[in-house]
Amino acid sequence: MPAEIRKTLLHVEDTLIEGGKKAETPLRMIAAVAVIKNPWAGQGFVEDLRPGIHDVAPDVGKLLTDMIINFAGSGEAVEGYGKAAVVGVNGEVEHASALIHTLQFGNFYREAVGAKTYLAFCNTRAGANAPIMIPLMDKNDGGRRSHYLTIQLAIPDAPGPDEIVIALGASLSGRPHHRIGDRYQDLKELGHDVDNPAAVTS
Repeated sequence: MPAEIRKTLLHVEDTLIEGGKKAETPLRMIAAVAVIKNPWAGQGFVEDLRPGIHDVAPDVGKLLTDMIINFAGSGEAVEGYGKAAVVGVNGEVEHASALIHTLQFGNFYREAVGAKTYLAFCNTRAGANAPIMIPLMDKNDGGRRSHYLTIQLAIPDAPGPDEIVIALGASLSGRPHHRIGDRYQDLKELGHDVDNPAAVTS
């Protein structure tokens, strides 16, 4: 059964001043959100989630991707990206995870923006008006800390107990006045390799 979508939301946040200093390039962050019926609601413990994933994830992934791209103007304009899901209290965190941790959801967005990195993510269980946190990272460089951002919002009536809130997030630039460097400088100073940043030896 296709996704049963109760409503969608487009959230746009523009930061013009940060730290008391005007942003040379204002930071625009966009979230596209869908409130859907949990496809496993009322079924008890479901062993195989794949049929529900295949029914729901592609439609929601395409819908939210289109919302982001239409507002951003193009996939190229998106620099930071991420995803999140909040399942209502009658569901499992696994249900939230199932719909966003599948290529049938994420690849619509990844391909639309031409991304190389994985999608930063958050998946939780909560009631209506719970914080929806969408972590972002640079779509092409996971070590570029200027694009480590988080979109925060809430929906007063969602998720209901048998619903899931699914969200994609985007930034059109990095943080204004970013000045903490990137992971590569830290690794160089520590003498660690990019592929083994914690220098694990066993």
